[in-house]
Amino acid sequence: MPFTVLHEELDKVAQVAKHEAVQVTTDMEVNLATKTAVETIDMIIKSSTEFYNDLKADEHDRYRSWEHCYSHFMTARKENDVNLDYLSLQLAFYLASWGMYRGSSFLLQKDYRVHIPVVREILSNKYDSLAGIECKDFKNETNQKLLKEINEFIANYYDGIRREVKGSALKNNLSETLITKILMGTLGCVPAYDRYFVSGVRSQKIAIGTYNIKSILQLVDFYEKNLEQLDSVQKNFIVADMLYPQMKILDMGFWQIGVDLDNK
Repeated sequence: MPFTVLHEELDKVAQVAKHEAVQVTTDMEVNLATKTAVETIDMIIKSSTEFYNDLKADEHDRYRSWEHCYSHFMTARKENDVNLDYLSLQLAFYLASWGMYRGSSFLLQKDYRVHIPVVREILSNKYDSLAGIECKDFKNETNQKLLKEINEFIANYYDGIRREVKGSALKNNLSETLITKILMGTLGCVPAYDRYFVSGVRSQKIAIGTYNIKSILQLVDFYEKNLEQLDSVQKNFIVADMLYPQMKILDMGFWQIGVDLDNK
């Protein structure tokens, strides 16, 4: 008697085989994604630690300007009698150390006191929740609105100064690098979106690399998913008896990745 298989049985065999193939593919994709995520975290930890150790190796390292600026602004938030002149000088030197006073910069045409209106606004009590903010707190829409508000103030103020220096016919917008460097130096609430950070974060496909709330929330999601590992690194990074803010950890890590990519 010949061996026969019904069409229904063949269909069942085919469906089972297809399901198993899909499952194998899905498992491979999950494993690959997990491996990639682990590699990214390892790179962030390595890069941020490397940056911090290099900075601490030289007591006058140029990048210590962030520590000086941030710590003075955080201390000033607790004081009643604030020296706006001194804080403006701290902000100006920090920006210069981080490349914002290069030859073509409109800021070169002004003295450090040009920053006083921005310093005064940043120190407003309403922005206290942004100072050293933890990533999870950016899920609060109130904090998102505050970020948008201080961002617009900084952008509008410096754009006016820039047009005064360069001429009102300027067509391009104020640099997001300047805005985010100011926010990082005074509040520690967002990474500085310069070319190295953007290159680093895009290379790891963590965030879109364009400065907006979507990008910030992508960074927040990344930090929250890897909270334990990243916080274990953060506890080693201290400035004036304060932990580096979480956004600074991401800032250092992705910035160093971008620098390393540029040097290849």
